[in-house]
Amino acid sequence: MQQEDKKKIICTLAGKTLKHLRKDKSLYQLAGEYEISTSLLNSLERGLKDPQLTTVFKLSEALNVKPSEFVKIIEEGLPEGFSLIE
Repeated sequence: MQQEDKKKIICTLAGKTLKHLRKDKSLYQLAGEYEISTSLLNSLERGLKDPQLTTVFKLSEALNVKPSEFVKIIEEGLPEGFSLIE
């Protein structure tokens, strides 16, 4: 599997995690309350952008989870034996 394909898997899972954790909050509500651009949130949810670590921390705070919990959910969705390093 190519490196870009692996990155896409992680980004897609991050987007699904974000969408799952925000529940009934709209992207606009989340963006307005926590000063995160709507376009960034949209790109993250669609798996088009790789969130920076600071963004993960900000999103975690906004969604009332620890950053480690956010990452753990992503990690649990990865295929068995997944590694970015060959």
